[in-house]
Amino acid sequence: MLKPSDHFHGSDLEQIEAVYGVKKEEIVSFSANVNPLGLSAQFKSRLARQLDVITSYPDREYRSLRKAIGGYCGAEPAHIFVGNGSTELISLIVRLKRPKKALILGPTYSEYEREIKLSGGSCLYFPLQEAEDFAVDTDRLAVSLSDGADLLVLCNPNNPTSSIIDAAQMREILDACVRLGIFVMIDETYMEFAPDYEKATAVPLTASYGNLVILRGVSKFFAAPGLRLGYAVTGNEALLKSFSEKQNPWTVSSIADAAGKLLFTDTEHISQTRALINQERAAIVRALSEIDGIKFYTPHANFILVKLLNKNLTSDVLFDKAIRQGMMIRNCCTFPYLDHSYFRFCFMMPQDNARLLTCIQEYVNQ
Repeated sequence: MLKPSDHFHGSDLEQIEAVYGVKKEEIVSFSANVNPLGLSAQFKSRLARQLDVITSYPDREYRSLRKAIGGYCGAEPAHIFVGNGSTELISLIVRLKRPKKALILGPTYSEYEREIKLSGGSCLYFPLQEAEDFAVDTDRLAVSLSDGADLLVLCNPNNPTSSIIDAAQMREILDACVRLGIFVMIDETYMEFAPDYEKATAVPLTASYGNLVILRGVSKFFAAPGLRLGYAVTGNEALLKSFSEKQNPWTVSSIADAAGKLLFTDTEHISQTRALINQERAAIVRALSEIDGIKFYTPHANFILVKLLNKNLTSDVLFDKAIRQGMMIRNCCTFPYLDHSYFRFCFMMPQDNARLLTCIQEYVNQ
């Protein structure tokens, strides 16, 4: 049985194997939020033919990689900066901006707070309201912005709520931040999974807002967390110059450079991924709507947040039941403002999703 102190990340499969005796190869990770299609056969074949790139340094300016990223996300290559995963870029941005007080919309990913505190800054949380399905209230946020913050951190779509800030709301937020001298960092790790991706992404706004940087990577949408490739998009020339001056050289390896150029141009796999996620998101919403005793929140990413309404049921026990059947969900009690009634799971292949939905229904109806 899961102990209260045991809360596992989607990458903790070795630890799960040790605790539960379930082979990691037999676990379907509904916790990692990674594209269930994995890497395309075309990508693997093309990359295999380029393995010799590891015998030389990559282009220090990553010109071809930035051009491929720009073509993919609709940004000028000169406004793109690459790094060793979005984690390195979060750390680098925080070190460069050195915020004294950051405002973070929560519940959300914990790495933002960790990096800000390591740089000597303090963090305040703007609580998204469960009664509002964790959607942002821009009027209420505007009041909090005037409380002396110099950095605003947004995850959009947000992890773990899967809620989204649309383009109109984002403009309101950015305009308010311009007036108050607040810099904005938006983590768009899950944006490519959104059903209205082109309308919701803030990348086009980087051309007109100099107080904005957007972070993305290949870990989730492209199912390549081990590649450690992330990128930042900003129109802030001073920040781009600081990136170049402060980042260690060659933090993106030759193999990641080559792989990125292939991933961002694999249009067939990109289309297949979006079609699958859209299909499964709709199917899962329909299925959850038919289960009494739970509440779920409209998902805009490739995962969904669910609340157990029966106070005698907990996400700890559900985690335990699911993992013994080879399925790993995310117990969300470690996120700010959430408790043991909340859990999150991502959308996997149809047959796996059906198994998990059965497990949830059996637990709720016991």
